[in-house]
Amino acid sequence: MDAPWPEPPAGALVVAIVGAESTGKSTLASALAQRIADDTGLATCWVPEYLRTWCEAAGRTPRADEQAAIAAEQASRISAAAQRHAVVVADTTPLVTTAYQQVLFQDTGLDAAAQAWQRRCALTLLTALDLPWQADAVRDGPHSQGPLDARLRTLLVGGGHTFAVVRGRGPARLESAVDAVAPLLRGQIGRAHV
Repeated sequence: MDAPWPEPPAGALVVAIVGAESTGKSTLASALAQRIADDTGLATCWVPEYLRTWCEAAGRTPRADEQAAIAAEQASRISAAAQRHAVVVADTTPLVTTAYQQVLFQDTGLDAAAQAWQRRCALTLLTALDLPWQADAVRDGPHSQGPLDARLRTLLVGGGHTFAVVRGRGPARLESAVDAVAPLLRGQIGRAHV
């Protein structure tokens, strides 16, 4: 089944960052995009997590029937960025939405579409559960980290996705991500200079 959501164009390198709440995805996405741009000169951007924006605007977490639209908007924003950039660092993808859908609502209805969409990503970085919990108004709590991490790992392995686990604090976490992405960037740099 093809994803019903906009897919990134062929040729754009999409690096997906997925993980449980409070595992540094947003900080890592922003820093990694900047580092890639600085190191390679490639047009690079990061796409923030739409779920966070949605929750802040609504003042609540989404219901089960709102998950598909959130996944579609995340996919749309990533795809739009990939039209204009050689490298896009995505702070979550529809795969995270389906993981939440499963953990919170025991609903696997988005799985096939999310798996199909994830296959368009060149690499997925899974943020480890090694950072201290940071509470905020839209997070469920530290009890949600383990189940979501387990669900994401099952989806990544089950879907046959290429992924690397990113660990460490501060600069070490960024370097872990850079090490994972570096082999892909060599090919992208070659295409950009042809």
